[in-house]
Amino acid sequence: MSKADIRYFNEDHDQARETARRFVEREILPNIDAWEEAGEFSRDLYRKAGDAGLLGIGYPEALGGSGEGDLFLKIAVSEELMRSTSGGLVAGLGSLDIGLPPVIQWGSKALRERVAPAVIRGEKIAALAVTEPGGGSDVANLKTRAVRNGDHYIVNGSKTFITSGHRADYLSVAVRTGAEGHNGVSMLLVEKDMPGFSTGRHLKKTGWWASDTAELFFDDVKVPAENLIGQENGGFMVIMTNFLRERLMLCVMGYMTARIALEMATNYSREREAFGRPISGFQVTRHKLVDMATKVEIATEYSYRCAALMQAGKAPVKEVAMAKNFCAEVAEEVTREAVQIHGGMGYMREAGVERLARDARILAIGGGTTEIMKELIAKQMKL
Repeated sequence: MSKADIRYFNEDHDQARETARRFVEREILPNIDAWEEAGEFSRDLYRKAGDAGLLGIGYPEALGGSGEGDLFLKIAVSEELMRSTSGGLVAGLGSLDIGLPPVIQWGSKALRERVAPAVIRGEKIAALAVTEPGGGSDVANLKTRAVRNGDHYIVNGSKTFITSGHRADYLSVAVRTGAEGHNGVSMLLVEKDMPGFSTGRHLKKTGWWASDTAELFFDDVKVPAENLIGQENGGFMVIMTNFLRERLMLCVMGYMTARIALEMATNYSREREAFGRPISGFQVTRHKLVDMATKVEIATEYSYRCAALMQAGKAPVKEVAMAKNFCAEVAEEVTREAVQIHGGMGYMREAGVERLARDARILAIGGGTTEIMKELIAKQMKL
């Protein structure tokens, strides 16, 4: 925890941070290497996280959560979960944080009460399904089609790169219900056991090994009309409002990936000797660590500033996009240098920096690519 935390975190946050830290030490760290190699983690971890109160942070108390409005409580816990050293595990365990908010914010009262409590308890898993094989970040032109037929929608199409896609019980799915463009997009809650819904192969990735990443297929899936999230043809707004918080959480993943790599590199530089002294004794190493630390502190502080704006009721679209790009860049730069400081050991799987470096690469892609973020920033600047 950095000195920057003084302005943003209180005793309640510290207690939640300690709970998360103990959870990581007890339930995750003894198993994380095996889970990474296996390409998945125990489903029982969701239930344990639910029992510990970690999944309900930021959700309404009436649905089993800790209460809304305290974004720094979520950040404190997220920072500690990243101490697992596995971005994939954090993404998989936290897939409810992109799958559930549309249901809670835009779904009917009956839908919220049927779906959210079991997910918050860790008994069910929620995911978000927006990305399509040919679409990437071009959300407004998605092709998966849903046609209203009486009191149901009939869904056909496919999705890809979906976190928790294989194991999710509930999927908030972006579909086309109207004309081309963003005005024809809707959101539907698809449930795992609906006939016609299936998953494809387990996608193998450069990083985030422990996360379940799937292809999804919809073949005349019959979805009840009451599973509509928000208004028909109003789904683009649902997706966009979800992005701001998702991107902030990716900032947290970015600066924490960098921070942990910096700590590992600093410790290694004090232990590893070359030419008769620790490599931290060489100016080139010290200055490298100083540059890394500077970037980590700036990335962290600016992310906290964005969170403070959001907590104050603002919608800092430009600032969060800037933070996401910067944090992703810092994560890649710092993990690369951490591997370099470790030398040959940094290229071994047994070194934590090797995993952090692999996981860092996705941060410039997920939640909107760096290029899309720059276009978004340019629009906010009226360029």
